[in-house]
Amino acid sequence: QVQLVESGGGSVQAGGSLRLSCAASGRTFSSYSMGWFRQAAGKEREFVAAISWSGGNTYCADSVKGRFSISRDNAKNTVYLQMNSLKPEDTAVYYCAARSGSWSVATRRYDYWGQGTQVTVSS
Repeated sequence: QVQLVESGGGSVQAGGSLRLSCAASGRTFSSYSMGWFRQAAGKEREFVAAISWSGGNTYCADSVKGRFSISRDNAKNTVYLQMNSLKPEDTAVYYCAARSGSWSVATRRYDYWGQGTQVTVSS
């Protein structure tokens, strides 16, 4: 079992930055691939970024590539999402997720989810 708790969301103006954190419980955090997803009001949940268990491989969706980056600190059981040059269309609830296998862009492949943190970007 892995429990995930996101933090760091908030309101920011377009062009600003936020760093989301996801703290995981359990001693096997380093064996899980991690992902960040987001869900805007009235839309389906979508993939944002993922990172392998070691942190050696990362992948970002085209919509955020060059603006967002994902990283992890296995000693702290935490994964991060650094978001720069934020746009109003980035407004959503952001979720972190864990899976006991290689990283994936597919929501259904993740085993554990956090409760989400709201990010609001104003123009």
